Amino acid sequence: MVILLIGCLAFPYLLECMRFKMDQNARLDAPGDFCCLTKGSTHYRYFGPTVGPLVVCIHGLTTPSFVFEAMANEFVARGYRVLVYDHYGRGFSDRPSGVQDDQFFVQHLRELLAALQEKSKFDLLGYSMGGAIASAFAAEYPEHIKKLILLAPGGMGHKLSFLEKIALKVPLFGTWTFMTLYARIHRQGTEKERALVSDVNYVVDRQQRELNYLGFLPSVLASLRGVLATSSQADHQKLAHTNIEVIAVWGAEDMVIPITGKERLLKWNPHSRQMVIAHAGHGLAYTHVTEVMQNIALD
Repeated sequence: MVILLIGCLAFPYLLECMRFKMDQNARLDAPGDFCCLTKGSTHYRYFGPTVGPLVVCIHGLTTPSFVFEAMANEFVARGYRVLVYDHYGRGFSDRPSGVQDDQFFVQHLRELLAALQEKSKFDLLGYSMGGAIASAFAAEYPEHIKKLILLAPGGMGHKLSFLEKIALKVPLFGTWTFMTLYARIHRQGTEKERALVSDVNYVVDRQQRELNYLGFLPSVLASLRGVLATSSQADHQKLAHTNIEVIAVWGAEDMVIPITGKERLLKWNPHSRQMVIAHAGHGLAYTHVTEVMQNIALD
């Protein structure tokens, strides 16, 4: 009985250790390039010309930077160059352990921009959790930002599943439960998107591929307990006193980031411009690219 109990307790962690490492072999089919930063190797990709106005895109909790492929091509068609990158713990980037709060992500982007010698002002776009990160970065470094674009942004309240609530409120048991159940729940949730028309190829398969790699699940949990456990209120109240234009686009049928965040953002920053896309869910960055681009027309 004791051995069985120990086996049950160890099972999710043994399974995690059996996952593939994000190493050179795993990166053989990676597009783009890599640079070594303080916490490890970061995968990034440029779209478009080598010169011209820049848009930097920040992805969300579980779907890496490939989520922006369709939008990046639309930006390029408008004369922009686009930079996307994978957060630590996702995509082809390294998987450091530890806290993943807003400063963790802000420092990551700051180091990446410095390594790439991007010194000019740029438009910053954040999707889902990336919206909270983009808001924190813009509030800390407003001198670098021309326009802040938020798609279904985190930091303004989101719907937690029962599993996520346990993971946040019960440290040890919550961690074990998350590591045991989240992969299955994530796979089931993404399978439902196969019925949607996507502007990004194989988006469901590529989302599920993340589950094959060591460090993905701990990184998701660290972000849920970090940046997504805090409010972006202070960041947006600070941005309200800058000259940065803030645009937020919401999905009318988003079941992850409730549209109630729209009124919350307007209260924090009365100057923000808000749009709602009818019939769009949380995947609007790849299911409603045309409508999104129409709403965030850049100068």
